[in-house]
Amino acid sequence: MTEHTTQRFPLVVILGPTAVGKTEISIQLAEQLGGEIVSADSRLFYRGMDIGTAKPSKIERKRVPHHLIDVAEPDQPWSLAMFQVEAKQIIQEIHSRGRLPFLVGGSGQYIRAVIEGWHPPIVARLPQLRSALEEWADEIGSDGLYARLRSIDPQAAGFIDYHNQRRTVRALEVILTTGKLFSEQRRRSDSPYCNLLLGLNRPRAELYARIDTRIDQMFHGGLVEEVSGLLEKGYSQDLPTMTAIGYREVISFLHGQISLEEAVAQIKRNTRIFVRRQANWFKSNDPAIHWFEVESGVFECVLEFISVWKTRNI
Repeated sequence: MTEHTTQRFPLVVILGPTAVGKTEISIQLAEQLGGEIVSADSRLFYRGMDIGTAKPSKIERKRVPHHLIDVAEPDQPWSLAMFQVEAKQIIQEIHSRGRLPFLVGGSGQYIRAVIEGWHPPIVARLPQLRSALEEWADEIGSDGLYARLRSIDPQAAGFIDYHNQRRTVRALEVILTTGKLFSEQRRRSDSPYCNLLLGLNRPRAELYARIDTRIDQMFHGGLVEEVSGLLEKGYSQDLPTMTAIGYREVISFLHGQISLEEAVAQIKRNTRIFVRRQANWFKSNDPAIHWFEVESGVFECVLEFISVWKTRNI
């Protein structure tokens, strides 16, 4: 009797915190290994939001094919479910071309959803409940609403940015509608891929210095003008995309609520907080992740590691 097994296609995942160096290393790897890059950074979906998201440049994107960048307008938020469908289709197409897919990004939820076969809870939105939660947020503030979620479902609060009121509202909406914790409703199935998870890291002080330099470069490169242009095009400051780190602080500056120096300082501080939250998704002691310190010779080490893995799995 012949035993049949389902073929699992190879998928290389490059993950790590903001500003660690994922973009350049992943492009070099894809160039060497005949790969294509699928972005797993939720900030890169939106057209016209380039500087504040540190989006790969057009020159960088010409070096190897990139996918799921500039796929929506700022007022067309992409859900996790939409991302999953598109990412799965694109990864399949990359395989059909005989090339190697690289899933690259720092959005832990999006990466986990793909590699772990998540099935997000499907709960119909109830307009009255949503309105009530939003009114509650107006009364107690986003921080107050997040504190309520944390008291009910600490695990869910652990993977939701406390600044992201939209996701906090959604989590509470699901909890109140189903009577179950939001964190317990993430069904998952076996991964359809043979995953190789490669984590990039740097010493925290070095990473923070790179973040500060990147943010200074964003302002020199026209971040204020980018945000001002989006507002002039009619995009509301209340859109989820416009409340992302970098955009909300610049909007406060443009409205005269804080100085330019304060906006810069707030972005640096909030980005550091974000980096610490990213670490919640990918633990340094996770046996599934092979971690590499970004230092001299790291590219050659990672390239050799993938090459050996390919000979065993492809």
